[in-house]
Amino acid sequence: MSGTASLSSGPLTDGEKVDVRRFCGYPAIGSRETGQESWRFFQVEGALEWRMNSLSGAELQQVRLYLSQLYPLETALLGASENLDTAQAASWYHNGHEVRDRVMLLTLWRRRLCAFLGVTGGLELQDGRLVII
Repeated sequence: MSGTASLSSGPLTDGEKVDVRRFCGYPAIGSRETGQESWRFFQVEGALEWRMNSLSGAELQQVRLYLSQLYPLETALLGASENLDTAQAASWYHNGHEVRDRVMLLTLWRRRLCAFLGVTGGLELQDGRLVII
């Protein structure tokens, strides 16, 4: 992928980390003020947390490029519901598999992000657990 030069190479923001976790299929980790922050390093999620906090500048730019691809795919999936009640309008025919196709495309990019980060996707991305409509 190219086009990362204009993206920040600074540390991921808390919001970006939430989105990386979410797109990789991992649960929220909660607030650090709870005093339970070490629990996640003994879980599968620990590898993802370590990676997000240890990426090089170029790798951070690449993660941001993935996020910039994932956001519109997610939004397009949400917008697909506008067409669910129409099979045909004039010469336009609705793709009856639009939601499924969009879920598959979003899932492909989510898995690519996981692969780049070197982590297995969370339960939602593991075979047999992904909900495909």
